[in-house]
Amino acid sequence: MDVPLWFALLAVGYLGVKLIRPPWWLICVLLLGGYLLADSVLTPVIETVVK
Repeated sequence: MDVPLWFALLAVGYLGVKLIRPPWWLICVLLLGGYLLADSVLTPVIETVVK
């Protein structure tokens, strides 16, 4: 079964919000922080850690 990555992340995120119920400000901080880190000078470091 081939599932697109964006769909899998959306499903996991939705279930996480429904089951764990984190505050909305924490979700916004994590999303914004991830977006900003993805386009920063730390990108090569993050890529080596993820791989």
